[in-house]
Amino acid sequence: MKKQIPNLITLCNLLSGTVATAFAVQHRLDLASLWILVGVVFDFFDGMVARLLRVASPLGKELDSLADVVTSGVAPGFIFYSILIQGGCGVYSYVALMIPAFAAYRLAKFNIDTRQSHSFRGLPVPANALIWVALGICYSNTGLVRISVLPTYGFAEFVFGGTGLFLLLIVALIVCLLMISDVPMFGLKFKNLHWKENRTRFLFVLTDIVLLVLLGIMALPIIVLWYILLSLCTQQNSIE
Repeated sequence: MKKQIPNLITLCNLLSGTVATAFAVQHRLDLASLWILVGVVFDFFDGMVARLLRVASPLGKELDSLADVVTSGVAPGFIFYSILIQGGCGVYSYVALMIPAFAAYRLAKFNIDTRQSHSFRGLPVPANALIWVALGICYSNTGLVRISVLPTYGFAEFVFGGTGLFLLLIVALIVCLLMISDVPMFGLKFKNLHWKENRTRFLFVLTDIVLLVLLGIMALPIIVLWYILLSLCTQQNSIE
C-alpha cells in the first residue's frame, strides 16, 4: 500500500487537470487556473513523497507524465483557447491547442532522456502552465491581479485586445518551441541547503518572492521568463 501513495497524489494531479479543463471549456478561467495550480502542487509533492518513502518506480514516472499532459498541457491550452475564442479570433483560436501537443512531446522526450535526471533540457511543462494560469486569472478579473505596490492600469485592456492577442499567439509559439528545445535549464529541487551547490536556486527563489509581493499572480509569466534567462546564464556547461 505504501508504494501506491505517490501514485494517488499523481492521480490527484490528473484529476485537478481534468476539473480545470472542464472549467476552461465553460469559460470559467478563474476556477480553471486555480485548479491547475492545485495540480501543480500535487505534481511537486508526488516525486518528493516517492523519494522519501523510497518507492519510486517506472510506473510512477509514466503516470506522472500522463498527469502533467492534462494539468500542464491540455488545461492551459483550453484556457488560452477560451481567451482567443472570446476575443473573436475565430478559427485562429485553435492555435492554442498546439500547447497540449507540444507538452506531450516534451514529456515523452523527458522520459527517455537520461541527461535530465538533475536538470532539464527545454522548458519544464509546469512552467508553461503558470503563464496561462496568470492570464486566465487576469482575464477573469477576479481581483487577484490587483496589487498595492505597482500600478497595472490598462494592462488587461492591452493584453486581451486585438494586438495583445496576436502577441499572445507569438508567445505561445515561443513557449511551445522552448518546451521541446535542448536549451539547458536548472532543476528546482534542493538536495541540501548549502549555498555553493544551490546559489542559483536561492537567487531564483528570493527573486520570485519579491516579484510575487510586488505583482501578485501576474508575476508568474515574469518568473518563467526569469527562469529561462537565469538558466541561459548559468547552465551553458552544466549538461554534457
